[in-house]
Amino acid sequence: MAQITLEYPDDLESAVQATPEEMNAQFRLMAALKMFELGKMSAGKAAELAGLSRVEFLETCGRYRVSAFNYPREELKAELQADLEAARKASP
Repeated sequence: MAQITLEYPDDLESAVQATPEEMNAQFRLMAALKMFELGKMSAGKAAELAGLSRVEFLETCGRYRVSAFNYPREELKAELQADLEAARKASP
């Protein structure tokens, strides 16, 4: 697995009351959440980056108010229209 190095102020760990390991986990989670939110990463890959299962990651999205439904507007509109048309055809 590739690695990156992140520099942060010496007093940050004490300011947020976290160990270096907790800081590492938080940075990974925040990066995963943001990249998923921006549509740059799938939920599965974001979960892998965060060190969580896919279900745990999606639950975490809710806690951080990141939508688990990451559809582009056009794709969502097309799917909803297709569902509406299918429902109309199925109705007696």
